[in-house]
Formats: sequence, structure tokens, C-alpha cells
Amino acid sequence: MITDAKASIIEVNDTFTSITGYCREEAIGQTPRILQSGRQSPEFYANMWQTLLTEGYWYGEVWNRRKNNEVYAVLQTISAVRDVHGITTHYVSLATDITPMKAHQDELEHIPHYDVLTNLPNRVLLSDRLSQAMLQCRRHAQSLAVVFLDLDGFKTVNDTYGHDMGDELLIALSVRMKEALRESDSLGRIGGDEFVAVLANLIKVEDCEPVLERLLLAASDPVTVGGVIFNISASIGVTLYPRDDVDADLLMRHADQAMYMAKESGKNCYHLFDTAQDDAIKVQRESLEAIRCALDNHQFVLYYQPKVNMMRGTVVGVEALIRWQHPERGILNPIEFLPVIENHTMMIEIGEWVIDTALTQISQWQAMGVNLMVSTSVNIAAVHLQQPDFTQRLTTLLAAHPNVEPRYLELEVLETSALEDVHHISTIMNDCMNLGVNFALDDFGTGYSSLTYLRRLPASLIKIDQSFVRDMLSNADDLAIVEGVIALAKSFKRDVIAEGVETIEHGTALLQLGCELAQGYGIAKPMPASDIPAWISDWKPDASWLS
Repeated sequence: MITDAKASIIEVNDTFTSITGYCREEAIGQTPRILQSGRQSPEFYANMWQTLLTEGYWYGEVWNRRKNNEVYAVLQTISAVRDVHGITTHYVSLATDITPMKAHQDELEHIPHYDVLTNLPNRVLLSDRLSQAMLQCRRHAQSLAVVFLDLDGFKTVNDTYGHDMGDELLIALSVRMKEALRESDSLGRIGGDEFVAVLANLIKVEDCEPVLERLLLAASDPVTVGGVIFNISASIGVTLYPRDDVDADLLMRHADQAMYMAKESGKNCYHLFDTAQDDAIKVQRESLEAIRCALDNHQFVLYYQPKVNMMRGTVVGVEALIRWQHPERGILNPIEFLPVIENHTMMIEIGEWVIDTALTQISQWQAMGVNLMVSTSVNIAAVHLQQPDFTQRLTTLLAAHPNVEPRYLELEVLETSALEDVHHISTIMNDCMNLGVNFALDDFGTGYSSLTYLRRLPASLIKIDQSFVRDMLSNADDLAIVEGVIALAKSFKRDVIAEGVETIEHGTALLQLGCELAQGYGIAKPMPASDIPAWISDWKPDASWLS
């Protein structure tokens, strides 16, 4: 294309006509403005002319419009033609149609961001849109919902009718679900039969509920594909930002977790992610990791609390009680960490560590020549005691300490754990007693105590729970329970010991009821193993107990 100095077209060639659709006669006398598509701003053309006037040359991409209104792209060069005096007399423009190239470029840019089957945004693009929506939320103090949708029973469709039919169904459902959304929402397919929607600009949380109902309806309404009517549904998980104040990846993961809860609730429904529950799970996980680290780094230690015969003034045993030597929080009692692993396999590992450490300590006390021929008791968790190989593992631990007689080890079993399977627990207890180990029934009175349990469980010692002993002086009901347990133990020819003896008065009252054995802060607090020999040597019962 050649124009005069005022940009009026004075000549074009045949390629100009084939590209633009304007013949020579239609173009001559016009200006290049007849080709403008409106895609470029006035500033674009102003900059183009400024470059031409100052440099006499311009090169770049331009979007033009053909005579039939079709928009096309050209790579264009415009050069100024000047006379001997440097005055511009003409402009010559050379243009190449690059529309197919631009279309291919757009296709290449489209592929990494869109799902090939449904043409919906894929995970990459959806994550970007979610991040942008989160920014807008913060700016405008609004909320958004991340919706994770999984089709129920879609695998059966593929298995029965083939993947081609399944793909057609996915395409049909994706169109429906997109129509169920608002204009400001985004829907993407992230793989298989899984879709994620981002519901933005929520003034209040409840604004997302109508959209969720429409999504459920879009998935559950019958769909006809290839003459086959499909009746499927969807399970939907939802998390709300900024109530769930995490990054984009975690929002999608939380919505995914909520979707599985919807599946477990019967499908064809939606479930809101519970941030409080997730926080609890996170704390649980962190606690488990900390306990694992403590076990690996030898941060646990055993303290020992003496048990005495108040009437005879003798020490009859010690109870091994685990403590955590926390590097930051100091000595922690078991109530602060054992509940975390109550039904976890780590409880078994810690239980074996306690038994092994107690046996080691008994051996060390004996090697010191101190007269400590008293039993050492350890608490056994239900999950540990009920292991099929418990007796075998105990045998191995005893064998590792051949100089310790098994009769000096006593295992304390919680009454409530023993009740879960009396026959099984009884069998294990008998097997262990054949090794020479003794048993005590701990916290007696807190479970559903009955004569049947007491008759079938071969424990030689019954421990009255400290909650009853502590208040027995002021609470008639607790006193009655303590008195009843003592009488019950005597009827079954079992020894009985009271926990929680905090004062001399507690001890006196127990002696009057016929209970001679006791332990508690009124006698001695749990102490390091190194303090036990001196304490036993120095301990003297209260004079009133001996009278």
C-alpha cells in the first residue's frame, strides 16, 4: 500500500485486495483508517505516527478489519519516502497476514491452562483465578467459597459404557454446572470426574447456598447421552475464605476433605469444611510428632511413688510413673501427653519402654545392695495389653533382665479397659501370671464394676480410685463407695490399696475401714529413682496409724 504525505491511498497491489477484501478502486482515495478494527487504542496510532514523523520508519503488529468485518492480524512495516530536501512525499506499507500464526499462538497458550475435553480452566488456571479472587476478597472485605465436586458413581459409567460415553457425559455435565454458576464464578476440571468452582464476591456466607443447590441439581438431573439416560449425582465439599484463612492450595485441599465427608454422609449433598475440627487434627498431628521426637531423643523418664502399709509401717512397693522432660516446658505429667496417643501404636512402644526401664531400674537398685525387695508396678494401656503378642513381648523383656525376678514386676490394668473383653484380658493376665508377674486392677470403681468382672479377672490387688478417696472425708457417697470396694476385695480375698491419700486423716479413716495399703501425696510424691533408696530408709508412718 502506497499513500501520499497526507496518508491518502494512491496505490495497492493484488495481495492487498486478497487480504483486505477491498479492490483497488475502493481503496484509492481512502486512508488506512478504513482497515482499523477498534482493537488498538487511539494512543497506539498516535505513537505509530509519532515514530514515523521522527524516525521515518515503524514496525509492529496491527489488528485490522477486512471489508467483510472479519478481524485479522498483520505484521506491518511503514516507511517514509523523502525527496532530496528531506521532505516526506509518500509512505510505503508492507503487510503480511499473520492471523493463522496468532491463532496457533493462542492455541498454544490455551492448552496449558484449559482442560482439553471440557474446555474448562484446568488446575493451573483455576489456582491463578482463585489467588486473584482471594486478593479481591481482602480488598473488599468479602468472602469466597472453594467448591470441590466429585461425581458419584462415574466409574460405573466408564466401566459399563466405555470412556467415550463417559467423556460425552462429562462434557454435558460441565455445560450444566457452568450454567448453574453466577457470572462472577469460575468452574474448572482438575482431572477425571473432579471439578472445582470458585464462588467469588460473597457478601455473606449464606450467598453460596443457592449456587450449591443448583450445582447438586445440575449433576443429579437425568442426562441423555447416545440414547442412554444417566442418573448420577455429585458429592460437594466447600470451604469458605477468609474464615478458612490459608493459601490457595490448602483451600482446595480442605474443600477436597469436606467432599469426602459429603461422600460418607450419603452422597448427593454438600459438606462445609470444619476449621475447628481441622485445627484439632493439626494440633493432634503436631502433638504426635512431638511425642515421637521425645521418644527418639530419650526425653522420657520414670518417677516412682512409694506404696506403704500404714499399719505395719513398711514400704510394699513403688509405682513407676512416666514424665516428659520437655526441653522448653520442663517436667510434664502424663495427663498432658498420654491422652494424645491413647489408641495410637506409639502407646505400645512407650508401654514397652516403661516396662524395660522399670526392669532396668529394679536391677540397678538390687546392684546397689539396697534392701528394695518390693514390687514395682507399671500402668498398661488397653491398646497395649490387648495386643496378640503381649505375653510374648513381655517374655522377651523379662529375659533381657535375667537378674530380676518377675514377681517384682506388677502390671496395673485400668478397670475400664479390662471390661472391653473380659475373656481376652483374663487369658492374657493368666498367661503373664504364669511368667511370675502380678496384676493390679487400677482405678477400681470408675467403670461398670460387677462381681462377675472381679471373679473373672485374676488381679491380686485392687486399687481404689483416688477420686473417691480424696473426697471420702466430706462426701458420704464417696465414703460408701470406698467402704464397699474394701468389703468387696476382702470377700474375694484380694488385697486392696487406696490411691489419693493426701492427709493423715485420710490414712486414719482408711485404717478404720480395714484398708492398710495406701499411696498418695500425704505419704510421698512421685520422685526420681535416685531418691527412692533414701526415702525408704528414712520413712516413718504417722504415730496415729500404728496405734
